[in-house]
Amino acid sequence: MIVCHCASITDREIHAAIDWMRAADPDTIVTPGKVYRALGKRPDCGGCLPNFLDTMELNDSLAVPRVLRNLRNRKKDVAR
Repeated sequence: MIVCHCASITDREIHAAIDWMRAADPDTIVTPGKVYRALGKRPDCGGCLPNFLDTMELNDSLAVPRVLRNLRNRKKDVAR
């Protein structure tokens, strides 16, 4: 299914880009901008962003890496 008509990006391409980024760097934070760059494309009108984000959220590899979770809390604990 086409998610971004301006750049002709499909849901399969979004999932493939997320999986590729996670495999290349397990600790990376995956953002829509990084997905566009991984696909060699640029956003245009932004009308697809809600669908783009919904598609990204369906990917099991999207979660924030465990090592990066709760950084604020850990920083406060170290400062005490």
